[in-house]
Amino acid sequence: MDITLLGHFVAAAEASDFARAALALGVSRDTLSASVKQVEAELGYALFDRSAESTTLTEIGVAFLADARLELAQATGRGPQSGGGAGKSGGGPGGGKAKANKGKGRAPAVKGQPKLGKKRQSR
Repeated sequence: MDITLLGHFVAAAEASDFARAALALGVSRDTLSASVKQVEAELGYALFDRSAESTTLTEIGVAFLADARLELAQATGRGPQSGGGAGKSGGGPGGGKAKANKGKGRAPAVKGQPKLGKKRQSR
């Protein structure tokens, strides 16, 4: 199952309604609703009780929420099996070193020198 879909499900389950969860994720409510429906279609079970006034999970949804949180934590490297905390501190993936441009672009112009690649205009 796609990690993005799991993230959408967890956000929708933890928020009080789909609109707030969509706002927190930076996606539209329709996108969030479609993601949750896709998760439900893959599992074959309804995870949310849509007859209730607010967003409530079914019993299967509550059980799946715990599994989804665990899988998300392992996928992002913050899970209980991610190595014991001997690495970098802080959240999010670490970046690499910045790489210099190799032969791209132009050399800076030097005052008083002719411009490279341009011929002098004749009169």
